[in-house]
Amino acid sequence: MRDQDITFANRDPNIAGAIATYGGRDIAFSSQGPYWKNLRKLFVRQLMSNSSLDACYGFRRQEVREALGDMYRKPGVPVNIGELALLILVNTMMAMLWGGTLQGEKREAIATEFRKVAAKLMVLLGSPNVSDFFPALAWLDLEGVERDTKRVHQWLDDFIQSIIDCATKGTTNEMFKQKGGESKSNEQRKDFLQIFLDMEMDLEDNQSPIDKGEALKAILGDIIIGGTDTTATMVEWVMAELLHNRYVMNKVVHELTEVVGEDKMVEEHHLPKLKYLDAVIKEAFRLHPALPLLVPRTPSASCVVGGYMIPKGSNVFLNVGYIHRDPKSWDKPSEFRPQRFLEDPSKYDFSGNNFTYMPFGSGRRMCAGLALAERMLPYVLASLLHSFEWELPPEFEMDLSDKFGLVVKKMKPLVAIPRPRLSAPELYMSR
Repeated sequence: MRDQDITFANRDPNIAGAIATYGGRDIAFSSQGPYWKNLRKLFVRQLMSNSSLDACYGFRRQEVREALGDMYRKPGVPVNIGELALLILVNTMMAMLWGGTLQGEKREAIATEFRKVAAKLMVLLGSPNVSDFFPALAWLDLEGVERDTKRVHQWLDDFIQSIIDCATKGTTNEMFKQKGGESKSNEQRKDFLQIFLDMEMDLEDNQSPIDKGEALKAILGDIIIGGTDTTATMVEWVMAELLHNRYVMNKVVHELTEVVGEDKMVEEHHLPKLKYLDAVIKEAFRLHPALPLLVPRTPSASCVVGGYMIPKGSNVFLNVGYIHRDPKSWDKPSEFRPQRFLEDPSKYDFSGNNFTYMPFGSGRRMCAGLALAERMLPYVLASLLHSFEWELPPEFEMDLSDKFGLVVKKMKPLVAIPRPRLSAPELYMSR
């Protein structure tokens, strides 16, 4: 990731990864080269720039406020935290992409189905298939990985195509609604999807028109799935740890009260002042990194690492899940102790420069969506924790075990009961 980063900057997706990304045409699974460089440059400079993210704050704010208002109108009703977070994030991401969101009455059902499909895809992406090691035996598909991936991918392909159709034709369908003029409220900003459509021809000179369409879908898949599922998963892990550690929860709420006040809602400009919440999030990433093995790297040439010969074309997994719990680097590594990130705040961040803490990876293949995640995750969490008091249902037993997948989720979904804590009811009705 540093001394030999260029050599290890390639990908060799398994059969599920190849199917899900239209042959590795997205940012995450395409190998280093002109195509990947152009994609990443477009994504980071155009979409993840501070100016673009600032211009889209209204979308993020509105979707969070709508979710808070929905919960306020149903006091005491248990909430599936992961599904709630995903609904907020999917609507936010689509609003940023093209100014539309999931359709009213059906949006929760669609978001639930989306979460099931995304979760299944993450399991498949982490599952090796016989054809990954013996291509000549692809016809066996012993575990049904290829068959299941194609089925899941078809649903996602239809979902993404519906977004493209609605965005380019200005129409609505049974899944999506247009948010009217809001997407054009800032004349200096194009919708993200329009940027992609304008830049598409520059991706790779020798692509056919069909390939270009698949490239667009692959990129949108990265944004819609990668930008929502991982963050929703981390919202659930943070909330689980807080409900399991009431003392820490109380400290977070106290900080929010001091910084924001009980007569205001959380805004993004409050986030830099929430030092303790930031430490809580970092500690959750240490214990529960969304991708504990990251995305595997493939060396472009045989080379020596730590005295070991790594053959060209190998799949190399970086086990940050263990690195984050290594007792040589961390005191009491199995304990949830956010204060460890307050002792020397500059020592640990999400940049990947400290090789004992790399939840978003490191080097040129680290997560391209980091800038948005650094805004969206604390904003959603701060809003939920500031606006409501949370408690577990009487019959619910906290379980912090996880389940297999490229993105590692809680084994048992987190359900909690929200109770309004702000002074003025009208705050929950604001948009």
